Amino acid sequence: MQKFLGIDVGGTNVKCGIVTSEGEIIHLIKYQTMELRKLPDFTAGFIKIVNDLLLEFSDVQHVGIGLPGTLNKERTHALEVPNIPELNNVNLQAHLEAAFPDHSFVLENDASAAALGEYHFSKENMPEDYIFVTLGTGVGGAAIIDRRIFKGGDGNSMEIGHMMSEGGKRLEELIGKKGMYTMVHQRLGIYKEKTRLYGEEVINTKLMIESGMLGDPLVLEVFDKMGALLGEALVSIVRVLDIKNILVGGGISASFDFMGNKMMEVLQQNLTPYYTKNLVLKKASLGNEAGILGAASLCFGQVLESKI
Repeated sequence: MQKFLGIDVGGTNVKCGIVTSEGEIIHLIKYQTMELRKLPDFTAGFIKIVNDLLLEFSDVQHVGIGLPGTLNKERTHALEVPNIPELNNVNLQAHLEAAFPDHSFVLENDASAAALGEYHFSKENMPEDYIFVTLGTGVGGAAIIDRRIFKGGDGNSMEIGHMMSEGGKRLEELIGKKGMYTMVHQRLGIYKEKTRLYGEEVINTKLMIESGMLGDPLVLEVFDKMGALLGEALVSIVRVLDIKNILVGGGISASFDFMGNKMMEVLQQNLTPYYTKNLVLKKASLGNEAGILGAASLCFGQVLESKI
């Protein structure tokens, strides 16, 4: 069974996994991104991580890397990585190929990688075309069309979080983590009903999800608003791409359980029967492993090309 190295580069952690062609993660390790950023050379530190893993797993020849930002069209390097500026305009592909000439490397945006991972590794039957939304610190997006990542004109399509939304703000500002917490605090100042959030010094995603599961009215109101805003954005995306399958993943995708009904309501209200008769909206299946599995799945194209 063939093995791949999938690397999910994030602002908090760099997660690395040895993944089989069947989607089993047989080795998993993560490194704190900030510790790498403290090094004199981030790229050198990253290459050492790759080196250690390739030495330990000598049968791995293909490496996929998901990066949280925009990439150049040729996919040799990142252009803008807000949380890791040390990677901006560094030709990571060239550095890796020089260090490991007998290995192949594929770089891609992390949301696009996670979307592709769903196609290859989901236990469910996947359509050939779908919209993928990631909910986490920010809001990311991707599209799979004809089983391939849709990259757009210059390689960085589907930046859903930067769509303009209510009050002239970007969607990410409203329903990313900071936006979600802002909504909570705004409501706490005027809320008259009982809520678990009164008196809490720290309000985080875990508390929000737990409170939602207990039916906390303030939390459910916030999630309802977030669902409405995301639903409105998806109306436009569905219309533009003419894709009727939507998956929602990411670090706070558990909130989909509370947002999904409102999202679907908004979609149904604002789309015509042509779109709604086959409309599917559901939570992505790979959960916290989506980044690593998606990064590994980037290698599949190179494997096929090598066999031609």
